[in-house]
Amino acid sequence: MNIKHFGIGAMLALAGCAPKTEQKAPNIIFILADDLGYGDISALNPESKIITPNIDRIARNGVTFTDAHSNSSVSTPTRYGILTGRYAWRTPLKAGVLNGYSKAMIPQDRTTMAGMLQQQGYHTACFGKWHLGWDWANIDAGIDNIDYSRPITNGPITLGFDYFYGFSGSLDMPPYVYVENDMPTALPDRLTVGNNIPVGREGSDGSFWREGPTGSDFDHLDCQPNLNRRVIKYIGEKARSKQPFFVYYPMPSPHTPILPTEEFQGKSGLNTYADFVLMVDKMVGDIIDALEKNGILDNTILVFTADNGCSPWADFPFLLEHGHNPNYVFRGAKADLYEGGHRVPCVVQWPARIEPQVINQTICLIDFMATFAEISGYSLQDNEAEDSFSLLPALLDANNNELIREATVHHSINGDFSIRTGKWKLLLAPGSGGWSFPRPGDEPDGAPSVQLYDVIADVGETVNLQDQYPEVVKELKALLTKYINDGRSTPGAIQKNEGEFPWRQL
Repeated sequence: MNIKHFGIGAMLALAGCAPKTEQKAPNIIFILADDLGYGDISALNPESKIITPNIDRIARNGVTFTDAHSNSSVSTPTRYGILTGRYAWRTPLKAGVLNGYSKAMIPQDRTTMAGMLQQQGYHTACFGKWHLGWDWANIDAGIDNIDYSRPITNGPITLGFDYFYGFSGSLDMPPYVYVENDMPTALPDRLTVGNNIPVGREGSDGSFWREGPTGSDFDHLDCQPNLNRRVIKYIGEKARSKQPFFVYYPMPSPHTPILPTEEFQGKSGLNTYADFVLMVDKMVGDIIDALEKNGILDNTILVFTADNGCSPWADFPFLLEHGHNPNYVFRGAKADLYEGGHRVPCVVQWPARIEPQVINQTICLIDFMATFAEISGYSLQDNEAEDSFSLLPALLDANNNELIREATVHHSINGDFSIRTGKWKLLLAPGSGGWSFPRPGDEPDGAPSVQLYDVIADVGETVNLQDQYPEVVKELKALLTKYINDGRSTPGAIQKNEGEFPWRQL
């Protein structure tokens, strides 16, 4: 039986847990932390010096994915992948990220997670860091001529969200202006002075940001608490409604600027980054408490994950000296093709339907698009979610060992590729493809142009096996080429990629 097009009632019946009365569609909250490492979660890292009881609570009461990955090792492409179920390298953005002034990346005719759920009767809301571009009023006349008194266009509201409150880029990218729905909430009244002292230098505390115009109601230190208060208020309002809701909550933390509030300063006993992680954990706990207080915890799907690995701004040398590795046992960090760049924490709870379990299969964050489609009864078309595979059968049945993904493609900040299938991971670059050694252009003379690792036996990616298994290299290159040429990695009609494709090592 093909369960792809079944709604939630049918899926629950197939899983042997259909309710006696019609089950209201579950609420969905998707929390995306920014630059949080796999090793920063104590449920995932037994050696962690940062204890995260609230995120651990989700793991204890739900599903822990030990081999979860973002589709990119940096922000913008990961967010695109989550909201569309499609690899971002299929768009004109082949490397890097957008900035706070960038124009809209997602066209209005592209189905998003929010638009899909909106069609299925959900009220949809986004709070936080957008980082997918929108069009500021008068942006074509240059960033100094933006008219902040006029609405933005081509933002979240045009892409399926009923409500939006947040800002355009990262919290270290100007302009620092809140936008509610399509309207800036206040005019800039000052220039926030930048702080760009590198980590490890005297005077640095990780609170990096770029100089730029700042709204009169924008306070960097209160940004994360402000967003959390608004999410909690929204939960309380929607709990009294019969309409299910979807919250996409891309937190700005613990990305730079690293700004724990006074309550958390010094709390970790390590550094400000660790303090900030504790603050993120408390924010998650407050959301769980709000769901419980409003009586909707059981029938709410709560996802907590991160957009990529931890950033060097956390001050790795200091943390390692004190026994804490934000990226756990994995090589590399944010921006890299190595596991530390894209293996991310991912825990999911749905108390009414999901039994606590650990899933060791490889998954990708883009899979939540197909998962929520299946839960809501939405039939994906050939030009939607081209790289997304539903996780629902595995979530509902702890004994389901059916393979979720044939292979997973990763993309670095530099635009280099890796592809993973089973134990094999092929990096189509001689180095990290990102910020870790060896950086692009700094690889040792004579370094092989590709790297092949058995990431089950060699999770630290220390032994390059490309010369011993040339047939595996060939097979993985061919599979990646097929995924590129087909415009998809899921079954279906061939689709088109956009923009000139950088083939590089293929």
